[in-house]
Amino acid sequence: MRLQGKKVAMLAENLYQELEIWYPLLRLQEEGATVVVVGSGSAGEHTSKLGYPVKVDLFADQVKADDFDGVIIPGGYAPDIMRRYPSMVKLVRDMGEQGKLVAAICHGGWMLASANIVAGRKLTAFFAIKDDLVHAGAHFYDAAVVVDGNLITSRKPEDLPAFCREIIAALSR
Repeated sequence: MRLQGKKVAMLAENLYQELEIWYPLLRLQEEGATVVVVGSGSAGEHTSKLGYPVKVDLFADQVKADDFDGVIIPGGYAPDIMRRYPSMVKLVRDMGEQGKLVAAICHGGWMLASANIVAGRKLTAFFAIKDDLVHAGAHFYDAAVVVDGNLITSRKPEDLPAFCREIIAALSR
């Protein structure tokens, strides 16, 4: 129970990638963390690309960075919807500016760019959004996981073991 007492926000919106929410959510709970599913406010439940539901615990306008030790942004097409909600973008930006853990996988990098926290940072993401991140000022690497201070990023579901290992290590410090 290395993460007992830690609280992590898991962002959610429709069209999320199933494993990229559920794998880290369950893995962090297994380590003792409290994981709060934070939605945009558009619905109390969101469905994945394949229709798998996740129930929202709180909406982004009901929380603040001070409430959490970290935030995880899953991929799929959900991040393109998430970044349309200023309260979700603000949560990610505030977490980054406070030096708290910000972890994004796959298309989750879109939220990092919208939060304006990637300039000069090393990161990875799904290859299709590489140009978006480079144009936002990031240094892009094709690796299973890239850690740059409080920022942890990964590319795809196959990278989830490395992604979660680094998240757990960061929250354990």
